[in-house]
Amino acid sequence: MDLITENQHEIIEEFEMFSDWVEKYDYIIELGKELPALDDKFKNDDHLISGCQSKVWLQAEMNADKVRFTADSDAIITKGIIALLIRVWDDQLPADILKSELSFINSIDLKEHLSMTRSNGLLSMIKQMKMYALAFESQKNVANL
Repeated sequence: MDLITENQHEIIEEFEMFSDWVEKYDYIIELGKELPALDDKFKNDDHLISGCQSKVWLQAEMNADKVRFTADSDAIITKGIIALLIRVWDDQLPADILKSELSFINSIDLKEHLSMTRSNGLLSMIKQMKMYALAFESQKNVANL
C-alpha cells in the first residue's frame, strides 16, 4: 500500500471513531487548529484559492523531489478540511499526487455534510493542489530533457 493510500485509511479509521457529525466537525476544527501556521508573506492573492466561499491560502514548494504544502484559512472548518488534504498529499512525489484518488472524502461522507459552497471550495482546494503537483512534475520533466 502506498503512503497516500495509508494516509487516507488512517483518516477513515479516525472518523469511524465518531458517532455523529457534530463530533466529526469538532475533529475537523481541531485538525485546523493543529495546522502549522502559514507565513504571512503567502497570505496574498497569488496564493488565494478561487472558488472558496471563505479565504484559503495555499503554498507549495518542492523539497527533495517531494511537494510540501502549507495553508491557512479564515474559516475554522475550511482550515480543517485543507489540513486533511495536506495530511494526505504533503511530502509526496508530484506524480503520485496526480495519479491518486481521494477516496477518503466519500468514505467519511464529507461532501454530503458540506454546504454547496463548501463542497465547491473543497473541489477548488483539490484542483489547486493537483495544479501545483502538475507544475512541479512538468518542471521535473523539462529539466530531464
